[in-house]
Amino acid sequence: MKRFEHLVYSILERKSRKTLVILLTILALIGSVMMLPTKIVKAKMLPGKSDNTFSVYVKTPTGSSIEQTYAVAQCVVDQLKDEPEILNMEIYAGMGIPLDYAGLVKGSGMKNSENVAEIAVNLTDKHEREETSYMMVHRLRPEVKKACEPVVKGASVRFIEQPAGPPTLAALVVEVHGQNMKRMRHIAQEVAAILKKVPKVVDVDIMMDDIYKKYQLVPDKDKIARSGLSVDQVNKIIYLAFEGMAVAHKNSAHEPDQIQIFEVLDPRTKLFAAKNKEALEAKLSQLQLMNKKGMMVPVTEVVQIKEVDSDPTIMQKDLSRMINVTAEADEESQVYPLLEARDRMIDYFEKQGYKVEKEPGMSTYMFDLHLTDPKTGEKFLLRWDGEMKVTLDTFRDLGGAFIGALVLIFLLLVIYYKNYTLPAITLIGSFLSIIGVIVGHWVADLVTRDTFFLTATSLIGFIALMGISSRNSLLLIDFAKSLMEAKGFSKRRAIAVAAATRAKPIMLTAIAIILGSALLASDPIFGGLGVALISGTVAAVFVSLIFVPVLLDNAKAMELDDENPIHHDPADISITR
Repeated sequence: MKRFEHLVYSILERKSRKTLVILLTILALIGSVMMLPTKIVKAKMLPGKSDNTFSVYVKTPTGSSIEQTYAVAQCVVDQLKDEPEILNMEIYAGMGIPLDYAGLVKGSGMKNSENVAEIAVNLTDKHEREETSYMMVHRLRPEVKKACEPVVKGASVRFIEQPAGPPTLAALVVEVHGQNMKRMRHIAQEVAAILKKVPKVVDVDIMMDDIYKKYQLVPDKDKIARSGLSVDQVNKIIYLAFEGMAVAHKNSAHEPDQIQIFEVLDPRTKLFAAKNKEALEAKLSQLQLMNKKGMMVPVTEVVQIKEVDSDPTIMQKDLSRMINVTAEADEESQVYPLLEARDRMIDYFEKQGYKVEKEPGMSTYMFDLHLTDPKTGEKFLLRWDGEMKVTLDTFRDLGGAFIGALVLIFLLLVIYYKNYTLPAITLIGSFLSIIGVIVGHWVADLVTRDTFFLTATSLIGFIALMGISSRNSLLLIDFAKSLMEAKGFSKRRAIAVAAATRAKPIMLTAIAIILGSALLASDPIFGGLGVALISGTVAAVFVSLIFVPVLLDNAKAMELDDENPIHHDPADISITR
C-alpha cells in the first residue's frame, strides 16, 4: 500500500491534480445521471415476470354471436398449438377463465357476454426453458393478432400476463372523468386512437359497453287475459325458447336434495335469419300456447316488441363517472410511452378547440390533463393510473426514504464531529455511489438479452449503499484525525496514510458485498438490487479512497486547534500497518 499512499499524497500535493479529480468526478456524475433522460438507461417499476401461464383475451364487436367469438378463439389456439413450450390450452367462451392473480386485477370476472372469450395457456416450468413468458408473449402477439383478428371484422386479441408486482389494471390506464357520458365516450375513443399510434403501446382497449339497439319483449296483460292465458305462461315459454329452464325434479337416494331436470332447445333453433325486428317476429310466431279452452294462441299476439337502446354499465370512482382506456407497454417501461402519448393528447385536443390545462405541482397526479370546452363550459379530466401511478408512488416513497436517511446521517455526524463540513463531505461521498449504480445498469443492459431497467429494487440498493459508503468515509476521517493528533502528522500525510491503511479493509468489505450480491444479480425481480449493490460498491471504493481525500484536504475542519499543534513529519515518514 506504500505506492497507493504516495499516489494519494502526490494528488493532494498539487492543486492541478486535485482539480482534475474533482472535475472528472463531476463529469462522471453528470454523465451517469444524463443516461436517464437520454434513455441509455431506462427506468421502470419492476422488470417483466416470467411465469408458467398467461391468457389470451378475445373480444368481438358487440352483437357478435358466441360462434363468431369461438371462431376467433379457435384461431388463436391453432396459432399457438405448435409452440413446443406450451403444455395445454383451454377456451372459455362467453366468460373469463377461473380467477387467478391476473384475473382478479384485470377484470376476468367481468367477461360474461357472447362477444368475449378467454384462453388459458399453460407453459412448461420457467426453470426448464430458456425463453421467458414475457418474451414469448412479445414474439407471439403480432403473429396471432395478424392471423386471427381478420376472422371477424372488428375483433381484438389481447395477451394478459401475470403482474410482476403490485396489482394494476394495465401498464397504462387513462381515466376519462366527466358528467356528459356521450362526450366522455367520444373522448375515450379519441384517447384510444392516440395510444394506438404510439410506438411500443399494444393491446389498447376501452372499458365501456357499446350502446346498441335491442328488442324488448313486453307482455300485453290485457290481451293475455282476453286470450285465456297467464303472464307466467308467456314468460316461461319465452325463457324456455331462448335460454332453457328447469321443468321438473328428480329424487335420488344418493343426493340430499332434488335434482333439477333442465330442458333446453337445440341451439340451431335459436339462430335468427337476420338481426332485425322481422326475424324476431318470425321466430316468435313459431311459439304457441294453449289457453284454458284448448285453443292455440301465437306468442306474437300477446307480446309487444319494442326497440330500445341498451343500458351500458356506468363506472364510477370517488363519486365521479369515468371510462377506462387501458394499454400495455410491449417490452418497454410505461414511462416513455406515457410521456409521448401525453404530448400527443395535448396537441390533439388543443387542435380540437379544448382548453388544455396541466395538473399543477409535483403530486402523483402530475401527468393529468384538464380539458374544458370553451363553447359549453363542460370540463373533463384525463387521469393517468395503472402501473404508472404505482411507479410514481413507489419512487416518491423511496425518494422520501432516501432524503430521510440523508438527514438522519447528517444530524448524527454533526453531533459527532461538532461541525458541518465533515458530515457534508461524508454525504457527498456516499451520494456519488449513484455513478456506479447507473453505469452498472448500463453495462448489465449491454450484456443481457432483455432490456435491463433501473427499477424500484435498484433504488432500494442505492439507499442501502448510503450506510456502506458513509462508513468508509468515517473510518478514513477518524483515522486521519487520530494520526494528526497522536502522531503529529501533517494533514496531507495523515490523509494519504489513512487512505492507504484503510484501503485493504475497504476493499475486503467491498468484495464481500459484491460476492453476496452476485446471487441477486441474475434474479428477474431483484436483479436491479444486486447490480446496484455491486456497481455502487465499486464506485464507493474509488470515491472513498480518491475523491474524499481531496475534499478533506480542502476542509478547514481537518485542521487542529492551537492547543494541539501539528508537527510536520518528513516526507518518508510512515507507520506500521
